[in-house]
Amino acid sequence: MDILLNFPLWAALFGVVFAQFLKVPIYFIATKQINWSLFNATGGMPSSHSAATTSLATGVALETGLDSPIFAVAAMFSIIVMFDSTGVRRQTGEQAIVLNQLVMNFNRFVSEAKNWQQKQEREKIEELKELLGHKPIEVLVGGLLGIISTLILYYAFQVA
Repeated sequence: MDILLNFPLWAALFGVVFAQFLKVPIYFIATKQINWSLFNATGGMPSSHSAATTSLATGVALETGLDSPIFAVAAMFSIIVMFDSTGVRRQTGEQAIVLNQLVMNFNRFVSEAKNWQQKQEREKIEELKELLGHKPIEVLVGGLLGIISTLILYYAFQVA
């Protein structure tokens, strides 16, 4: 099973899991609250997308060299994902904030205007996900985390 020996793949998987794990203690430091649901949440510090893609690109560079076509593909993939994280996905999250506020205001208006009774639990509308994209610093930290964690893994396995 050659896939079990695919270092760039394992580096990318480690990068994403490590970045997702780090979201919990970083959130704790910022808020003094533990939120384990951040382990599988999108958005936030650090960007696991950036960590995964830079880990992949770094792993490919270490295995095939900086002059290889496959590194060029991995590097461009990483750049596109990071650009998208700070652009389109971030704007989508900001739009979700506004839409959630509009829905909340509309529901309050209807409730006050017509004296509607509280809705049953099954009738509540799930809010749109607001934390989709990343701030540039979150992408930068995720990208650096991916590169550093892959270099550590690579040299740790070289010594072993």
